Amino acid sequence: MSPDRPVPRVVAHRGASAARPEHTLAAYELALEEGADGLECDVRLTRDGHLVCIHDRTVDRTSTGTGIVSEMTRDELADFNYGTQDEPAELLDLRTLIELTLDWSARPVKLFIETKHPVRFGSLVESKVLAELQRFGIGAPPSADHARAVVMSFSASAVWRIRRSAPLLPTVLLGESARVLGGGAATTVGATAVGPSVKTLHEHPDIVDRAAAAGRATYCWTVDTRSDVELCRELGVGWVATNYPGRTRDWLAS
Repeated sequence: MSPDRPVPRVVAHRGASAARPEHTLAAYELALEEGADGLECDVRLTRDGHLVCIHDRTVDRTSTGTGIVSEMTRDELADFNYGTQDEPAELLDLRTLIELTLDWSARPVKLFIETKHPVRFGSLVESKVLAELQRFGIGAPPSADHARAVVMSFSASAVWRIRRSAPLLPTVLLGESARVLGGGAATTVGATAVGPSVKTLHEHPDIVDRAAAAGRATYCWTVDTRSDVELCRELGVGWVATNYPGRTRDWLAS
């Protein structure tokens, strides 16, 4: 590793999701206990306009229920179990996760919020996210370095909406195309970071230096093996999203 490259910081992907059910309070609490520098979540809007932490379009994979998130109310979604039979877990909303992040006193932790697209609500998702961040006083940070929240999306339009409304809030344009992440779209929407998958990073390791030359950080997902962690460290990736935050921190410290 080059001596001038900082060690990547660890983001818990949907919490410590290898050990606890994803997007549950237990998964995020464990990630904090294991020393994660950041927490990552996906957000979707319910039919009655609430932001909930769910990755998929439906709840079928991650709960005891079935149905499309955007076609159900928060109360309807809250009837399902998002944990296990032995350890039930409630539906987690963005507001609760923000509170958990800001209340953690051991060290400052960043919250990485991914907005999902395409969705029936379009730009309302970003508007709701920004309103929630403003409610907690973290929607307009004094600088990107001091921000407690980061907004991400695979949608360039979504990133542009955030940059236009909250210029100092950090943003990540996610993707698997080196062409998109290496220049064009990231520049057009003003993303402060690019987010390649670890597969894309293996195929196009120059993405990190190209991003740095343009003044952008790199956020890589999902980094779960030691060899992938070492690759990210060698290349100078700024943030690594992993399902194993504790193990990844141990590897980076060794």
